[in-house]
Amino acid sequence: MRVLELFSGLGGWRCALGDRGKVVAAYDVSEIANGTYALNHGEKPKARELATVPLRDLAAHGADTWVMSPPCQPFCRMGNHQGLEDRRSRAFRHLMDLFREFPPEKLVLENVPGFLGSDAHALLAERIRAHGMHQLDLQACPSHFGLPNQRNRAFIVASRQPLEVRPLPDLPPRPLSDFLDAEEDPELYLRPETLARHHYGMDFVTPEDRRSTCFIGGYGQRYVGSGSFLRTERGVRRFSPSEVARLLGLPEGFRFPEGLPLEARYRLLGNGLSIPVAAWALDHL
Repeated sequence: MRVLELFSGLGGWRCALGDRGKVVAAYDVSEIANGTYALNHGEKPKARELATVPLRDLAAHGADTWVMSPPCQPFCRMGNHQGLEDRRSRAFRHLMDLFREFPPEKLVLENVPGFLGSDAHALLAERIRAHGMHQLDLQACPSHFGLPNQRNRAFIVASRQPLEVRPLPDLPPRPLSDFLDAEEDPELYLRPETLARHHYGMDFVTPEDRRSTCFIGGYGQRYVGSGSFLRTERGVRRFSPSEVARLLGLPEGFRFPEGLPLEARYRLLGNGLSIPVAAWALDHL
């Protein structure tokens, strides 16, 4: 496959792609994301707003496959539920206009489960049908892939060739201890007054547990509904960015640019993919 990686972020789709094909171009408007992508993959995405990229530019890459994770806020449980009317859907709407004129041979889209049944889902399905392509709507969680993390996501897979649903693996989640840093960062521990103020709504786990909740982009600043917190003999701490990266299935050598603030690292990870689940979605093509 010759792949266009749209809303490329950390390059999760590139990690999931493996030897299935080659990323011929990536696009993301975030310079922080693009710097992290370049550090890990050796190529820097195009820092362009997808809502303004003309068809000739995308077509010039000669890609046959689009992979994308559009902004999920218009569709997530804690979002505003404005769907295509949300300004953050502008780039997706533009891509659907380009799809109508020059569709790829294959496409995989990842988003939160709330995308299914939305107006954006309906628009994508209409474009797929109009070009005689086949479509699968899938849902999967990393907890089926041996990862102790709950991150249920929807995948829309489309192709000009017939598609068949592949069974989900049923690997028992490993203990969180397998994903923890060898040395803790003491700065990640919460102050007693912070814990006293927020603990009623927080999710706590121990190293022996085999689950954690979904880590979102606001994990570095929010305490409730943003991800799990680890109880140790020393107290309660956040998971480190490298620990969250492991729970997402990113390779062990994955790194961030030196000096990138902690909150920015959490934000990038929160917008990322679960790599084994994305790879399973790609296996349908």
